[in-house]
Amino acid sequence: DAAGSAGGFVEGAMSYTGNVADPAKGKYNLEYYLKLADEFVEMGVHSLAVKDMAGLLTPSATRMLVGALREAHPNTPIHVHTHDTPGSGVASMLAAAEAGADVVDVATDAMSGLTSQPSMGALVSMLAGTDLDTGVSRELMGPLNTYWENVRNMYLPFESGQLSGSSDVYENEIPGGQYTNLLFQSRQLGLTDKWPQIKRKYAEANMVLGDIPKVTPSSKVVGDLAQFMVSQDLGPQQVLDQAEKLAFPESVVQYLRGEIGIPPGGFPEPLRTKVLSSRGLTGLDGRPGASLPDYDFEEATKELTEKYGAKFVDEKDVLSHALYPNVFLEWKEFEAVYGEVSKLPTDLFLNPLKEGDEVDIELKAGERVIVKLVAIGVAREDGSRTITFEVNGERWFMPVTDQSVVQDADVRRKASGPGEVGSPMPGVIVGLKVKEGDVVREGDPLATLSAMKMETVIPASASGVVKHVAVNIGDKVEGDDLLVEIE
Repeated sequence: DAAGSAGGFVEGAMSYTGNVADPAKGKYNLEYYLKLADEFVEMGVHSLAVKDMAGLLTPSATRMLVGALREAHPNTPIHVHTHDTPGSGVASMLAAAEAGADVVDVATDAMSGLTSQPSMGALVSMLAGTDLDTGVSRELMGPLNTYWENVRNMYLPFESGQLSGSSDVYENEIPGGQYTNLLFQSRQLGLTDKWPQIKRKYAEANMVLGDIPKVTPSSKVVGDLAQFMVSQDLGPQQVLDQAEKLAFPESVVQYLRGEIGIPPGGFPEPLRTKVLSSRGLTGLDGRPGASLPDYDFEEATKELTEKYGAKFVDEKDVLSHALYPNVFLEWKEFEAVYGEVSKLPTDLFLNPLKEGDEVDIELKAGERVIVKLVAIGVAREDGSRTITFEVNGERWFMPVTDQSVVQDADVRRKASGPGEVGSPMPGVIVGLKVKEGDVVREGDPLATLSAMKMETVIPASASGVVKHVAVNIGDKVEGDDLLVEIE
């Protein structure tokens, strides 16, 4: 309503889940999507979108769904979005066009395929000379494709490592954007060899949570639970049986509380009741945003300006802080240390200088500096080095900490005895809720563990007095490392 009243173009997106061509796939049948589309149109949306975030649309399902939507809403534009994870994206988008879709999403060839969108070049070529000819020049696509091939080569170190399509997405329903991210997270957690198991657990976690549409942020909830189940060697029934004592990822608890809305068909019971009651939480009713107070942009602007200075805060910063406060603060801390790194050429940002290397950097129009790395000093016992630069011929001496030579001498003891609370998985301690001498009850939060984008609150395994806190904020821990002792 707000976007429409402000003059925006409002598109109603249906997150595609299941398979409309397979009646055995459950609640996400053709009637489900047609009813949802009717509701969107009644609300006054300007277009309808089918958001196939996992690439589940087969050509037959696409023809069935898009054809039915076109028949039901002949005057409403239809937009179809998919990912090419199983390798059928081009065929499905061709079927969408033939069934009456007005817009389909594709990617330039160099950036297409796998978990990205289907190939633009392939679709344009297949439709050339037909009634659905796109009118896009294949000659003009060539230079664009060459440009993006070069860009992709520059970012090669950040490729996910995925080398082929994955047709098992029809079973696990992992969204394309999450597939590569989940693969990366699994490596960070030391679970690379368990990737096939993680994909199977993703499907199990989805059913544990009630078979939900998996799109940000709900897909993260399913992914967090899947990795948790793998690291703890849990099956669906064990999750339900032990729900009152398990240290679930925070995203799972927030989902069950209703903080991202109510899923189709409602929440899974008795899982929800067990998790919330054991933590003393109550569920939210209706749309969470409806009960939020209006955001005070003026007050936020004032606070950020006082903290960082008016010169360094604009409307974009205020919006960034409103949407992602923690990420924004982390960025500002990074910027305070390293400055405006967007001025650095991409290859220099990704690949450090070697002794003797020289680079020309444009700080702003008409202002350039020539930087030369003269020498890298020997590492001291504390890991610090002195780096010598020349900036426009003037010699600078910069002390830095070389993290590659900083070693944590402490070998952490594993939790084993009664009252000893260990880490459920590898990660970083980002929060401590207790100190020595505090009285806790079973289930009370002790610490918060972060593993990539997944945060897990570690609960007390027993009631008693905190005898020892074995970690500090920022400490890296491995699975089963001792965190807190309770007696």
